[in-house]
Formats: sequence, structure tokens, C-alpha cells
Amino acid sequence: MTLLSPDALDLFDPAHLDDPYPLYRRLRAESPVHRIPGTDFYLVTSWDLVTEAVNRTDDFSSHLTGALLRQPGLPPSTFDMDGSGRAVHVLATADEPSHQAQRKLVQPLLAKRIRGLAPTVTELVNRLWSEELHGDRIEWAAGMADRLPLSLVADIIGLPDAAVPQLLTWAYDSTEMLGGVVDADRFALLAAAATDLTAYLYTEFHAAQQDPGDDLLGALARAHAAGEITDAVAVLILVQLVGAGGESTAGLIANAARLLATRPDLQDELRREPALLPAFLDEALRLESPFRGHHRHVPADTALGGIEIPAGSHVLLSWGAANRDPARFEHPDVIDLDRRSGANNLAFGRGIHFCIGSALARLEATAALTALLDRTTGFTLVEDVPPQWFPSIFVRRHRSLPLRLAFR
Repeated sequence: MTLLSPDALDLFDPAHLDDPYPLYRRLRAESPVHRIPGTDFYLVTSWDLVTEAVNRTDDFSSHLTGALLRQPGLPPSTFDMDGSGRAVHVLATADEPSHQAQRKLVQPLLAKRIRGLAPTVTELVNRLWSEELHGDRIEWAAGMADRLPLSLVADIIGLPDAAVPQLLTWAYDSTEMLGGVVDADRFALLAAAATDLTAYLYTEFHAAQQDPGDDLLGALARAHAAGEITDAVAVLILVQLVGAGGESTAGLIANAARLLATRPDLQDELRREPALLPAFLDEALRLESPFRGHHRHVPADTALGGIEIPAGSHVLLSWGAANRDPARFEHPDVIDLDRRSGANNLAFGRGIHFCIGSALARLEATAALTALLDRTTGFTLVEDVPPQWFPSIFVRRHRSLPLRLAFR
């Protein structure tokens, strides 16, 4: 297997940030385990090698120890996320046995709350629709896709409704830090926002310890009182749920709407046969995975796909590239509602770290897209106001997605 030359690609090129799939196609074919020049980061893009790395948990730790960062005028570098080994890792970034113990604290409550959330989701969709609809236009990304998930995450955690606007800012700032495209001044602001979010959740958690409720704050407070977790672990679980819970669902809701906005025939098919919506969401997740990938840490010298990877290196497992691998999916760039393997994609991860909030994301996306389809006879992109992607190597989310709607 050969490595591409250092000048062969630029992961941070604006064209690749907007449309990474030609780059992913080339990497899969020529260098599926590709070292980012000048860094200790390796990008893995083929289905077989991504899934192999996921299953080799001893060789590829889930600990988030570094983030790839490129500041204007400078080459890419690694930003230390591990504090020289002092960082606390939870849920998606934790290894066993800590991961399973933490997951068992959170998953039962999430499952219970999700079963009764449908009316709340519908009510929120209706409210956001009325607030964001202006004539025949709606800003679908910022108005619906971004706001809906954080309102529900706050409800599940047990945070007040009044906190949602600030949570929205903090949540997306926290994942922007991992997006790699930020100047020094902006990075300092993002770091301060992450600190503010953590401090706020510490305050809420300590309040919940005085009178634990039936929400997630209450569940974590009771686990803390029983000596099952530290307060640091409890708060970082909350931080992660706020950040990841917003991103995954916001990406799915907006990305799916954009795909439909360019396919009036597909809109009509889903209106005629609403039962096909789950299959469409599978394809939307596969084609435009909300998280482009996730990080892995290499604790000891190893190899993947014939490429030697030294201890201390960082790996980016590219869900977005693997989900379009023709070795796994026939005609991978096409929406196929009859694709039997469509649900078996990597958009929510795989294995022990499969996204704990995937069912909630699907519930929200189903409600939002059902409203969009049922309340219109058609919708398109707005010709004079093109949609914008958020520049990131980590997430696939819209900064804006204005839609023009047609009504009966």
C-alpha cells in the first residue's frame, strides 16, 4: 500500500470541507490509512479498515487525547486534549470497563424517556415551525435542526427551558473545537465556552444532589451518592450529551432536508408512502453522516492496512468515507430506498460505542421531516441564498439551509 505524497491533498481545503467525497474516494483507492503530512494523525477511510479498527479496542483506544488543528497560515498541528494523561474520559471517549459502567447509568433512563417523548417532540416541532416560517421560507438549519435537539436534551437532563438558547451556543462551540478550522482568537473563545458549559453543569448537578428528580441529573446524583461515579465523571457525561446530542440530530435533520430539497420526485414518493421514511433516513445518515468520523488513540506501536502506526499517534476513523465505500455499498452515492444494507451504516458508530442517543435522533428527525413533507406540496433550496456548510473536518452540519416552500 502506498502513501500519497504530502502535497497530494489538503484536508482543510475549503472545497474539501464543503464536499469531502471526491477526496474520500481518492483516499479509499490510493491510501486508505493516510498520515496527515507533518502530524501524528492518520485518516482511515475504507469500510473494512474502519470497522477493523473499531473492533481492535486494545490497539485503538477511544480516549480523546488530541485534536487536529489548522490555524490560518500555519501547517496542521496536534492540540493536546489529554492534559498529559490527566484527562477524564467518559462514554464515547471511555474504554472498558469504565464505558459500560457509565453507559448502564445513562441508557435505561434515556430509553424510558424516549418512549414517552413523542408528544413533546411533536409540540416542539409545531412551535419551531410557527416561529421560523416567514411567508414561503424557513431557515431549516438554524431554526429547526439546531434548536430542536437541544430543547429535548435539556428536558431529558432536567435543565430549565430558559437555559436552551445558551446551551445551543455552548454545545456547538464545544464540537467546533474539534473541527480543526479555527484561528487562535476564536479557539480561545471556544475554550472559554467549554469551561462555561462545564461550570454551569457542575452547578446544576450539585443542586440536583440536594433533591434528585426523575431526570438524568437525578439518576447521576443518586449514582454519585452510592459511590458509583465521581462528580467529575457525572458532569463530563452531561457535557458530552449536550454536545453530541445536538450535533448528531441537527446534522441528520438538516442533511436529510437538503437531500430532499433537490429531489421533488423523492418528496412525492415519501408523501405517498410515509412508511418509507425510515429507509430514507438510513440513506441520509449513510450519505451525509452527521459526524464525519471519530478519534482513536494508539497506546502502543501497531499497524493497520499494512501501515505502521507508532505509539502516541492519533487516528480519525472516517464514518463519512466508509459509508460510501463501493466495496460495501453498491452505487454508494445514490439514494436507494430498497437498499437492504442501508441501515447497517456507521453514521452512529459501531460496536460498544454505538451512539447512545440514536433512537432519539431518529425520533426527532422523523417528526421534523414528517412536518416538512405533510405541510407542503414541495420545497426547494432558495436560489439566491445558497445553503452553507459549517467548516469542519469533524462534523457534517449546515450553518444555514434556507428552504422555499410550496403549499396547497
